Amino acid sequence: MKRIIIYILLIVLALPISAEVSQASIHTTDSLSLTQKEYDRLFWKPDPMRAVWLGAILPGAGQIYNRSYWKLPIVYGGFMGCIYGITWTNNQYVGYKEAYRDIYYDIQNGTVSNSPDKSYNAILPEGYTIQTMGGAEAYRNRLKEWQNSSLRNRDLSILVAVVVYALSLVDAYVDAQLFDFDISNDLTLNVTPQLYYDLQNQRNAEVKLAIQF
Repeated sequence: MKRIIIYILLIVLALPISAEVSQASIHTTDSLSLTQKEYDRLFWKPDPMRAVWLGAILPGAGQIYNRSYWKLPIVYGGFMGCIYGITWTNNQYVGYKEAYRDIYYDIQNGTVSNSPDKSYNAILPEGYTIQTMGGAEAYRNRLKEWQNSSLRNRDLSILVAVVVYALSLVDAYVDAQLFDFDISNDLTLNVTPQLYYDLQNQRNAEVKLAIQF
């Protein structure tokens, strides 16, 4: 009877081992049967430096390489806004600069006129004339202020574009680094008593806190 019981125990103990072996063999067979394309799709991990270089060559290419396609509207929207801001402020700067130059020479030559062909008359606010702006000298000073203001705005738009470009590279690098980072919703705190011995070989008690995430 004891021999039969021993045989039954050996068979029961052997079942989990054989199941694990067969399961491992299935996984091995499955991994060997995968094509290279399927394997890359399952176990692929982006290279952070490659993502940065691709993003440096073509903005947004780093996000495409990291397969973060949802970020493309943000990246390209930021760049399009910066390009629009640079273009608009630069056109303003060029117009004010040309008007200031023309009215400056006309004041020197005494040929200031209200002709709409003059650049400084073409950019006057609607309903205003040189006289209502305070005269030619006052209008020239106003054009100088507008020119400097538009120049600052253009330079600021360029700076913002550089910042957006740098942020897209940083995002591509960080996203590639954290590509396989496991973000779990489980956050547990374990509080357990623990005994330890100090240098005098005296037993002391403490409380151990362990946070698992």
